[in-house]
Order: sequence, then structure tokens, then C-alpha cells
Amino acid sequence: MNRGSAFVVGGSGGLGAAICRTLASEWTGVAIGYRSGRAKADALAADIGPGALPVHCDLADQACVSAAIAQAASHFGEIGTLVFASGVEIAQPFVSKITEPDWREVIETELIGFTRIVSATLPLFRRQGHGNFVAVVSVATYCFPPGDALSAVPKAAIEVLGRAIAKEEGRYNIRANMVAPGIIDAGLGAAFLKDLYSPEIWETQRKRIALQRFGEGGDIADAVAFLASGKARYITGQTIIVDGGFSL
Repeated sequence: MNRGSAFVVGGSGGLGAAICRTLASEWTGVAIGYRSGRAKADALAADIGPGALPVHCDLADQACVSAAIAQAASHFGEIGTLVFASGVEIAQPFVSKITEPDWREVIETELIGFTRIVSATLPLFRRQGHGNFVAVVSVATYCFPPGDALSAVPKAAIEVLGRAIAKEEGRYNIRANMVAPGIIDAGLGAAFLKDLYSPEIWETQRKRIALQRFGEGGDIADAVAFLASGKARYITGQTIIVDGGFSL
């Protein structure tokens, strides 16, 4: 059992829920951060059991973010890991089709939202003398698929910020790492697989993957759980690509 609880931002989403379920067995408790999906967060908490706590966390509101972190810390005593698995539900437009409001929405929610999480959590981690961040980013930073800029650009910035945290905060026993998913049949990825392109196109994509299959939520959750755990105590500032070999 790891020291303290886990807080999953975006825990009510498809991918976030898989992460919450995995972390629940390895930490003293798990806070399920949600913005508008209260019913999903409540259902997930009921499924996980007494160690789960739904927490309202609106990334657009610094006061709400700070209150959410404080609520989880007060309830569980400590937060050992903060997992950022939140994102905007967006299509896959080419760069020429992306408008300024499109950029502002995703950057405000994901990148600026992550900075708000960091600002609220770092003082707590310093007081505790330990803690770590794990941010779910994107394989598109390493193998760019056309149409993915709106999603990939803010996640690339989150990845750089994670490395900055690792470099600057390591002296306080604070770590930061990232997980970069490939094509995952969970959350927004599941919707893409169903609605975005034809089955023939997805079959072509599947054949590009070394392991010849799309990923599952549990594949990402296991990588997140490892980086968050004491088993990764000497790993910081790193990105694990979990894509089945798609980016090779």
C-alpha cells in the first residue's frame, strides 16, 4: 500500500475511471475529481467502495480547484499522488480549420487547468515532504497523426511543465511523470473508434500497431499506477509511451 491517497482529476471519464479503479487497490483512498459528471462519479465511488470520494473540481476555477485539493487532503489525511487525466471532448480538425476560440477552450481547460492543479497541490506536497504528479498526455508528441494538433499541442506543454516540476521540485521529494497513450478503446478514444472514421481506416491503423490491437483503459491505468507508486521512486521527469508500438 502506498502512502496517502490518490486524487484523479477527470476521474469520472472513461479513462479516468479505469485509473481510479486501479489506484483504489493500491492507495488508502481515491478522490474522484469531476466537473459536471457528478452522477458518474457517484456511481464509480459506489462501485469502488468506502475508500472512494467524489470531489467537484472545475479546472476553470482556481478557487474550486484549491477547495477540491483541500477537501481530499482533509478527508484522507494525505495526497500521495495527483493524476491529471482530464481533457476536452474535441473532434480532429486540421490546423487550417482550428479557430482561436477552439485553441482557447482546450488550452484553458487542459494546460491552464493543469497549472491550477499544480499551484494548489505543490504547497501540500512540500508540507508533506513527498508527493508526485502523473499527467496523461499523448503519443502524438512522438508520432503525429494528421488532425490531432488541437489535442496534442496543450498536452505537449503539459509534458514540458511536468519535466520542469521534476527538475525544480525533486529536492522536496516531489516527482512528476507522464503517460502518453496511443489509440485507446476507452473514453474519447472509444468514441473516435466508433464514430470518427470508417471501420476500414481503423483496421489499417490497427495493423500499424506492433501488437496488432488497440489499447484498453487498463493498459493506461497500469502505467499510471506504476509511476505513481513507490516502485517508481527513482523515476521522475519521464514519459512512458503506452501505444502497443504504434509510434515505432
